[in-house]
Amino acid sequence: MSASKISVTGLRKSFGSNEVLKGLDVEIAEGEVVCVIGPSGSGKSTFLRCLNKLDELSGGTVIVDGFNVSDKTVNLNEVRQHIGMVFQHFNLFPHMTVLQNIMLAPVELKKQSPADARATALKLLDRVGLADKATARPAQLSGGQKQRVAIARSLAVNPDIMLFDEATSALDPEMVGEVLQVIRDLAAEGMTMVVVTHEMGFAREVADRVIFMADGLIVEEGTPAELFGNPQQARTQDFLSKVL
Repeated sequence: MSASKISVTGLRKSFGSNEVLKGLDVEIAEGEVVCVIGPSGSGKSTFLRCLNKLDELSGGTVIVDGFNVSDKTVNLNEVRQHIGMVFQHFNLFPHMTVLQNIMLAPVELKKQSPADARATALKLLDRVGLADKATARPAQLSGGQKQRVAIARSLAVNPDIMLFDEATSALDPEMVGEVLQVIRDLAAEGMTMVVVTHEMGFAREVADRVIFMADGLIVEEGTPAELFGNPQQARTQDFLSKVL
């Protein structure tokens, strides 16, 4: 097993009196692809958002790439240069071209020269199959194309870890495949990834490990063969009987 890239101990998160995460313990190794599945409201997205402190933690410890995210004094801008995140909704700036959207963070956060950022952005667009869309605006793109631009934008800061939060759930079914292919390619290149998904076939194919969450807890985890083929917990069996 490679070195731990993400280490989560006793993670709790409450919104008011509603405890959404009830003490999670997770270790994710470098180069590992972990898919997180479970019913709506089980805390999957909140877990992901706690990893780069988009949500404040209510308790526990989160170490990501050597940074203690749970420490109040941690430099979040520095942490987030190591973590790319792709959301369900694309959050592209509508007044900017595709190229400008991808160049923004490297120039602003990493102080790259515009020329270097542009060269990187063009390479990334080629990588996600959108080299011909550099001068397009987001409004001119399909949902699948926007999501691929969002992935390219996350990769532009050269992250060590990628987080995907239901990256395909807002897409038409025929566009899902093109986004999943980009994630597949990243997995093949050895990118450490945590993928919250409801695409069970994809989780089965790409994940090194699958985590099943329900009611703010990790109920069960294992390899795709173990979790999908022979789930041990009644809660997991019940969920999978409805979605497979």
